[in-house]
Amino acid sequence: MVLARPACAAYKRFHADFQAKHLMSTPQFSVRLADCEADILAAQRLRYQVFVSELGADGPLVDHQNKLERDSFDVHSKHLLLIDETSAQVVGVYRLLDAEGAKAAGQFYSESEYDLSLLKASKRKLLELGRSCLHPDYRGGTGVFALWSALAAYVAEQGVELLFGVASFHGADIKKLAAPLSLLHHRHLAPENLRVTALGDPQQPMDLISELKLDRKAAMLEMPALIKAYLRLGGVVGEGAYIDHAFNTTDVCLVLDTEVMNSKHRKLYERRV
Repeated sequence: MVLARPACAAYKRFHADFQAKHLMSTPQFSVRLADCEADILAAQRLRYQVFVSELGADGPLVDHQNKLERDSFDVHSKHLLLIDETSAQVVGVYRLLDAEGAKAAGQFYSESEYDLSLLKASKRKLLELGRSCLHPDYRGGTGVFALWSALAAYVAEQGVELLFGVASFHGADIKKLAAPLSLLHHRHLAPENLRVTALGDPQQPMDLISELKLDRKAAMLEMPALIKAYLRLGGVVGEGAYIDHAFNTTDVCLVLDTEVMNSKHRKLYERRV
């Protein structure tokens, strides 16, 4: 199908903007684990830009003077870094916390929001994913695929069987999030043996709109990109949501069986090449 060109002046502006964004600078990415204090500081600095400056989060260990978003779990975790080699800048991060690190920390991060008893009793090798973010200039590009590919390789190398972690909707107004939360509940609820449950008295339900009345297409459009990525890879969600007032988010707990992830990730990769 051939699209008609817009008016000449408008087309020239569009063409110039497209070239500036997509043709004149093509980042070359590398992904590795942080191996020094400077690496961790770079990750925390990016997290501050995204979670604090952009989304309004805060916390007891956030360093506003030096613009570092950090907490007590960082020292017990591994930090996966996405680096733009053309600028040597860290432009994406993932925090990885395994069972040994969680034991040293006293718990998994997610345990402050969800009862993880079923996962911990499964006898399967666990890895918690957290603090995932990308620099604004790199969202929607190939960087996230590079980060996911490296994560898949790490998971395979370590023999991880279950990935999990909280993923967030911006804001704490449940009424505004009723559609996507209801879609997760109706279509992506975890099987009973993996169905972690949200803490809270009372628990915040996600079943807010009946499936018959739900506009699934509109609800999916309201879903954050990270959650959609997990769903495409076979992710499922626990029962109930958790409102994190410190981060100004509404969280859901995603669980991903790596056998399912590897199969779906392979198909996605094959479509790209």
